[in-house]
Amino acid sequence: MPSHYAIVPAAGSGTRFGSEVPKQYLDLAGRPLIHHSLAALCACERIKRVWVVLSPGDEWWGSFDWTSLGAKLHAVFCGGATRGESVANGLAAAASVLADDDWVMVHDAARPCLSQDMLATLCDELADDPVGGILAVPVADTLKRADAQQRVAATEPRDGLWQAQTPQMFRYGVLRKALAANSGVSDEAGAIEAAGLKPRLVGADASNLKVTFPADLRLAELILEGRNR
Repeated sequence: MPSHYAIVPAAGSGTRFGSEVPKQYLDLAGRPLIHHSLAALCACERIKRVWVVLSPGDEWWGSFDWTSLGAKLHAVFCGGATRGESVANGLAAAASVLADDDWVMVHDAARPCLSQDMLATLCDELADDPVGGILAVPVADTLKRADAQQRVAATEPRDGLWQAQTPQMFRYGVLRKALAANSGVSDEAGAIEAAGLKPRLVGADASNLKVTFPADLRLAELILEGRNR
């Protein structure tokens, strides 16, 4: 039976957040933001190992205690200049453990509210899928396209549009080859699509948010607090 593994690219600086501290290390409910993302993966019984891919010059990781996450967690300092490079480097670092048909989940370091129910749904719905897929939610808001003056140029139809989330889960062999040929994509599904395959959309919900701006930190904290009550 194929096994499940996870990779968390965390070599970025989070420049859009406007903080001197890399976004993944900002405090969220008393722990670094990334701790919550890693904890969700490490707590999943189906996942055998979790690699967090850090920048070779990371000065923050060693400042925190990660022992509560257990023996599943492995830090590798081989992050690249882009997400695609970091994931590809993480796959290379894990090559001695993974078989081509093993499942690899790639999860955002700044998506701290991933639930065990979402992970179970992803694994269950993709168990026999020939391609793999991603967590996602249908787009609910009206979409506006802006012009150069930041005025509305057009209203875009949202029928059939989904907002991609993570984890994104694909077979190791397929994902490795797809990223090697398409490293400039914004997510793993994009590389799979460029390889001519169609990832499956697995319904999640908006609580699996990505912390991108300062206000998102407070929202994530409220979500985590609500689950712990």
